[in-house]
Amino acid sequence: MSERNTAPSSRAKTLFLPPLPDVILEPIVKLALAEDLGAAGDVTTDALIDPEAQGRWLVRAREAGVVAGLDAATFAGWMIDADMQFTITAPDGARVKAGDTIMQIEGAARSVLMAERTMLNFIGRLSGIASLTRGYVDAVAGLPVIVASTRKTTPGMRALEKRAVKLGGGGAHRYGLDDAMLIKDNHIAAAGGVTRALELARQHAAHLTAIEVEVDSLEQLREALAAPPSAILLDNFSLADMRTAVKLAGGAALLEASGGVTLESVRAIAETGVDVVSVGALTHSAPSLDIGLDAI
Repeated sequence: MSERNTAPSSRAKTLFLPPLPDVILEPIVKLALAEDLGAAGDVTTDALIDPEAQGRWLVRAREAGVVAGLDAATFAGWMIDADMQFTITAPDGARVKAGDTIMQIEGAARSVLMAERTMLNFIGRLSGIASLTRGYVDAVAGLPVIVASTRKTTPGMRALEKRAVKLGGGGAHRYGLDDAMLIKDNHIAAAGGVTRALELARQHAAHLTAIEVEVDSLEQLREALAAPPSAILLDNFSLADMRTAVKLAGGAALLEASGGVTLESVRAIAETGVDVVSVGALTHSAPSLDIGLDAI
């Protein structure tokens, strides 16, 4: 791909994360563009727009939120036309309010119109995730707890969605099945109990492989604490049982709370003393942020 034209940002980032590497972005963006362009390309733009026409456009937030997805959006533009120019004023991680300009685009009108929907889809979807995450993180402000995403992501979009969670101030659970060992209820049933499952996991784990076990009762927690793994996931525990679990663990293992966490309940969960609260809703239920493209 030829040299890319992105002017420096005029607004400081609230959280800096580098763009995802091209090797990750390219197949995701290529699939999205191919899905939209189909076999015949943009027949409307081909019919109406002069190939020589140039223009400028503003990408604006139509509601308040946290920006994410500009790496994928600009990559989509460059895949259509390497001469497209972007001037970013609200970079990934920035908080914006309704009406704020996120970036300006300059280039061939045909190219921008072909890439428009794919670019806005990436920004809207990923900014929605970052914005929802920021809501959860703000809800537990001042408490020593991580709000973490899960593997409940859109197929093919995990790298982008996990990055959006980070831009919203959240953390990550596993990125995939190969990150760490997470022994869940079905593993425990098949292996013959918590103790046996942990024994088998330790036999097969590499020296740097973390092991976490999911427990759904204080009895299972006590069994896991007999030889504590790296972390213990408290699945759908009541607040009272979470507080008891924190006392029983005494710091012997990292404790993660999971199951039905909402914006209304997350602070009370964090106040029990758990180390991590994992929230599948960050990725599976985030509404897209309303983002628009306007000609100037």
